[in-house]
Amino acid sequence: MAEEHYFTADPSVPFSREPLVASVWGRDLSLVSGSGVFARGRLDSGTAVLFRETRPPAPGRILDLGCGYGVIGLAIASAVPEAIVTGVDVNERAVLLADENAASLGLSDRFTATVPDAVDPAATYDEIWSNPPIRVGKAALHDLLLTWLPRLSPGGRAVMVVGKNLGADSLQRWLGEQGWPTDRLASAKGFRVLETRRSDGGAIGR
Repeated sequence: MAEEHYFTADPSVPFSREPLVASVWGRDLSLVSGSGVFARGRLDSGTAVLFRETRPPAPGRILDLGCGYGVIGLAIASAVPEAIVTGVDVNERAVLLADENAASLGLSDRFTATVPDAVDPAATYDEIWSNPPIRVGKAALHDLLLTWLPRLSPGGRAVMVVGKNLGADSLQRWLGEQGWPTDRLASAKGFRVLETRRSDGGAIGR
């Protein structure tokens, strides 16, 4: 049988939950991860770099793109009481865990996870935060970004962490070529933290 990946919509590997504690922006979040979901039982190194090299965003509507078990979006919701966060993931198991984690942290009123097709097509966001699924392949990644970046409000931004050896610098160039100015906020432990700004007033991309 072909190897299953965390970006499989409905993993067939037996489901078992695994708790962890993630230290983010000076807070310890008790979370539950699980089999068939990215970074089971741990805070992955890329997301750890993202937290170390950034500050929490300003209050607003935030999208956690490729949310996994919800650590980025829940960290934002915990640190920014006025933030309203939507987590999106194709992995139904990840969506379930993210919503369970929100409930256990008392954040269900401001964090909701869902699959992409269930997102209101008119919804827009002040910021997008993501450790994007680079391993889906370049074409799928580009399609993903050009689907969601146009959801940014005018003047909004996306903050992403990408491995240097997984094409962070070429992705930065490509985003600029698509009309999405992208700067490097930080570089640490083999990862780039990228900031993509929406500088226009209209739709770009798709």
